[in-house]
Amino acid sequence: MNLRRFRGTILVFSSLSIYLHAGSLKGHVKFDGKPPKKKTLRMDADPVCGSAHSGPVYTESFKVNDAGDLAECLIWLRNVEYSGGISEEPAVIDQKGCIYIPHVFGMQAGQELLIKNSDLTLHNIHAMPKINNEFNFAMPKVVKERKSTFEKPEDPFYIKCDVHPWMKSWALVLDHPYFAVTDTNGNYLIENIPAGTYEMVCWQEKFKKNQLTTTVNVGDEAVTKDFTFTRPKKK
Repeated sequence: MNLRRFRGTILVFSSLSIYLHAGSLKGHVKFDGKPPKKKTLRMDADPVCGSAHSGPVYTESFKVNDAGDLAECLIWLRNVEYSGGISEEPAVIDQKGCIYIPHVFGMQAGQELLIKNSDLTLHNIHAMPKINNEFNFAMPKVVKERKSTFEKPEDPFYIKCDVHPWMKSWALVLDHPYFAVTDTNGNYLIENIPAGTYEMVCWQEKFKKNQLTTTVNVGDEAVTKDFTFTRPKKK
């Protein structure tokens, strides 16, 4: 066997070994307590925004159903040694109906961010990171797409519209792909995690100063980790 073929064999076996020793994390996020009242967004300052919706639009900072399931919580791992590539698919954020879709999202450092404007009105997208470079540019109704990126890992920071002050989205930037956002039933799933011990973080916008953390051991099988946010008691 020549040296080049031998090295290729080692790479194949290494990749296969990583794949065979990958596990997954799944779980559920709940809220324990009386949820805050929904607040209606006032969009009448811009006729385009108001006419985009047939009914009331509520603030998006706390999405909980009657069962206490929390949507749009960010789940991610810390202390990950990742040598894989960056996703070739862009992360996407759309300005539609004068709200950001999605309201919460994660992406890898260096991954392309595709910014869309599906509205027939002017938006100004303004990212407010503390570690990455800030961007701030207008998107008139004739500008349907812009592209950007964040080069460094950073905990959640917000993106706002300077034209429509109610518009806000939250971005998480990591140097690995092991993150998730809870669905409308509070569930999440992270797959293909290399075996190891990690710190796990659960973040929710209203509890951004009190994020939940735990230690998790990932092996070949699925591990379940649930989180519960509790409304602080009044002093």
